[in-house]
Amino acid sequence: MSELEPLIADLALILICAGAMTLLFKRLKQPVVLGYIVAGFLASPNMSYMPSVTDLHGIHLWSEIGVIFLLFSLGLEFSFRKILRMGAAPIIAACAVIAGMMYVGSLTGQFFGWSDMDCIYLGGMLAMSSTTIIFKAFDDMGLRQKRFAGLVLSVLIIEDILAIVLMVMLSTLAVSKEFEGSQMLMSILKLTFFLVLWFVVGIYLIPLFLRKVKSLMSNETMLITALALCFGMVVFASAVGFSAAFGAFVMGSILAETVEREQIEHLVSPVKDLFGAIFFVSVGMMVDVTLIVEYIVPILCIVVAIMLGQTILSTGGFLLAGQPLKIAMQCSFSLTQIGEFAFILATLGTSLHVTSDFLYPIVVAVSVFTTFTTPYMIRLAEPAYAVVARVLPAKWISKLERNTSDESEVQETNEMRQLWRAEFKRYVFIVLINSVLCLAVIAIMYYYGAPVIYGMLSDPWSGIVTAFLTLSACGPFLWSLMRQGSKSDNVNRLWYEGNRNQRVKITAFGILRLVIAAAIIAYIIGNTLPMIGMYGIFAVIAVACFIFMSPSLEKRSDSMTKIFTENLNKSEENQ
Repeated sequence: MSELEPLIADLALILICAGAMTLLFKRLKQPVVLGYIVAGFLASPNMSYMPSVTDLHGIHLWSEIGVIFLLFSLGLEFSFRKILRMGAAPIIAACAVIAGMMYVGSLTGQFFGWSDMDCIYLGGMLAMSSTTIIFKAFDDMGLRQKRFAGLVLSVLIIEDILAIVLMVMLSTLAVSKEFEGSQMLMSILKLTFFLVLWFVVGIYLIPLFLRKVKSLMSNETMLITALALCFGMVVFASAVGFSAAFGAFVMGSILAETVEREQIEHLVSPVKDLFGAIFFVSVGMMVDVTLIVEYIVPILCIVVAIMLGQTILSTGGFLLAGQPLKIAMQCSFSLTQIGEFAFILATLGTSLHVTSDFLYPIVVAVSVFTTFTTPYMIRLAEPAYAVVARVLPAKWISKLERNTSDESEVQETNEMRQLWRAEFKRYVFIVLINSVLCLAVIAIMYYYGAPVIYGMLSDPWSGIVTAFLTLSACGPFLWSLMRQGSKSDNVNRLWYEGNRNQRVKITAFGILRLVIAAAIIAYIIGNTLPMIGMYGIFAVIAVACFIFMSPSLEKRSDSMTKIFTENLNKSEENQ
């Protein structure tokens, strides 16, 4: 019990300070997240005139749990399909913002004469806005249902995904002093693989599981089950090289596709509020007045660079993505801060010994400053738009306000071309989903199943059994890869009513699907059975023909597709 006493005392101090500051800031009609930061500063060892926390490691651990809950709640709010329905606008805006802010950060570092590595890492830190801080600010200000808020959170999700790739790139640069294109490509492929796998398996299994145990689900059991799924994904994501927060977001996005989404969101909300408050209090604890005074000039310059860079470059990025000027400015003013990713990147640079010691405290101070100003910047967007609307010519404003993504897209007039575009997207979806599922089955069999089989049986039976079980598990996915949708109404129309070019495209994609399926079969057979030359080729062709013509595999594939589609449609009806 004595070991827990300091932690309990620290928690009491944090909650007392946070509660008092929450009441004060509510009375002042200010966002409570600012109160949490002030409470953290008051409870930190840097404030010598008040009692301070003693177990900083324990507080840091709780703050990490807070980030997990905040990202889990964000995932519940914004499913993958909601983001996809927004089209290319968030992707275009996110890429433009990241590229522009990395350049601004690098220029700022060069202005102070810092090393090239410090400049590059500073650019990366400034490129990513804080998902948790913006999410909390929108929540406190009642803005989450606004159109611009949805677009901002979609951009932040894409930034979080791209942040993983950026971390790999900077780690590679730190070690080899040059970018390794192959390693970056592998990180992107790995990210794509796990995102698709998690989404497909999650949508297929989790709603099915929740329906089976629905009669046993009270509020208590639903909360525990949801948290178990969340932290299970956190552990799995960390094990395969992703961040814990990213794993929490993915599971939230999966549960967002279930009919229980609103119930889970309601049950998790109090837990999220508690640990989220601890996270923002921990940010306030990082404020060190001595370091702020010592590096006040670089800190203020970086804050100004973020404010100007985000408001100008991000507005341009959102306009480029086809958003009206007012929405673009509201989005860009919301992104004027850095947060958790900047801390992660600063820690990475320090651990690799490639950044200077002063960079971390500067980034912490900048994060606190920009976190404090975030609610005010969000409120400033509309007055700033009013000023711009008065300054710019009316013709320009009219044109920018009509700059919607629907009108900016080229309208297709050819019906056959529209059909082909729809079929092309469906082909890509079928190939991607089923290829990922086949690779996942192969990985599970070879890493976990094969050692057991080879320990029980001798050659060649061990290889035969391994190949048989792997091909049996992959069978429905291989059938879908080769044949799903090949006789749809759209394909028939394109074949009989379209031109020769469209028939060539259909044939080419059909052959490509067969080649990919044959390559997967060849990999399975080649790694389990001692067949070479013509015997191996004959075995691959025989297995491919059997799968292609198998009515039982067709039935299993159709059944799995039906369950997956029903789960998606039920969540759609419930939202």
